Amino acid sequence: LAFLNKGVKIHIHDERDGKDNDFLFEGGIFSFVEYLSKTKKTIHEKPIYIERSKEGCDLEMALQYNDSYAEEVFTFVNNVNTRDGGTHLSGFKSALTRTINSYASQNNLLKNTGVALTGDDAREGMVLVLSIKIPDPQFEGQTKGKLGNTDVKGIVEQIVNEQLGQFFEEQPDIAKKIVTKVIGAAQAREAAKKAKDLVRRKSSLEVSSLPGK
Repeated sequence: LAFLNKGVKIHIHDERDGKDNDFLFEGGIFSFVEYLSKTKKTIHEKPIYIERSKEGCDLEMALQYNDSYAEEVFTFVNNVNTRDGGTHLSGFKSALTRTINSYASQNNLLKNTGVALTGDDAREGMVLVLSIKIPDPQFEGQTKGKLGNTDVKGIVEQIVNEQLGQFFEEQPDIAKKIVTKVIGAAQAREAAKKAKDLVRRKSSLEVSSLPGK
């Protein structure tokens, strides 16, 4: 909660043993991503941070890439942890894939690579914290861990498209590092697929026997 509400100090006093704890993060979710990435080898020094309001939706987002193969995603709506994602995460994913593809095409970074970038490639090695605040959240499922507001997808997509695209234009060095990492993920995926196909073809040839008389 202290990460999600920057500048708010949360004081906890344990009456059992008299211990006190203070939680205060001036950087908010920017600090959250730094905390999540501190044991990882990051691709760029500082997290990318976006804060924007549009059509009643207040969005705050921070993301940072590292050299791992896993993605770590945390999404929140009005401070509620939406563990199963929802429309806000769908909007982010669409915008991220589109922005990276667009930047790669415009700067000829896909030339001679022979790959097409997918959403999975774009999120490999990414640590993301996405927090939105909206007036009337509609949650799905028994655990209420998934956001269902359909209009939120388009709003989040617009904000991230615009702001991330602008960041890439202003910080070409970071953009190229990220896109190069994503292209590497796509090439590894293609190489793994070819290797798998080769093994399958080989085994099917070995299994098939010649017909009898």
